[in-house]
Amino acid sequence: MSDDSTVLAKLEEVIAAIGGYDDPRRASAEWKQAYRLLQEANLPPARVGHVVGMRDLAGLGELVEQLRSPAAEAPAGDKPDADTCRRALKAFRKRLSLTVLDEESKLGHGPLSKGSDASVAAIVPPDEWPAAVWDELVSQGKLRYIGHGFYELA
Repeated sequence: MSDDSTVLAKLEEVIAAIGGYDDPRRASAEWKQAYRLLQEANLPPARVGHVVGMRDLAGLGELVEQLRSPAAEAPAGDKPDADTCRRALKAFRKRLSLTVLDEESKLGHGPLSKGSDASVAAIVPPDEWPAAVWDELVSQGKLRYIGHGFYELA
């Protein structure tokens, strides 16, 4: 990673530039620059992708604050234990199967269509577990992060 102070200074300039727009979502070049800078930092890629993808200016400010004081975020970054991961993966599989069953039971398929070829590939995981659990399952290779908060079985 490059010098933290230069990355933080550049990120603050980008935030100021984005804040200068009437609609921050229209600052495409600035959001791309922010994404490149955040990739250099030691932040969770899922969180960075979500903040930049949703063009969340407040979330971008939170990421910069997290870069300024990484010690405050260290206790929350503990790895979840194996039992928690096992229970979270079980809940993920159950939600996935229920989502597939719900999609297959829809009555809206037209009589002249070929039917529903689209199957459910990814879902948003249950909210009962923090994002650290899902990140750990991704690092273990049991889940795959698709983007925008969606995960699929690996």
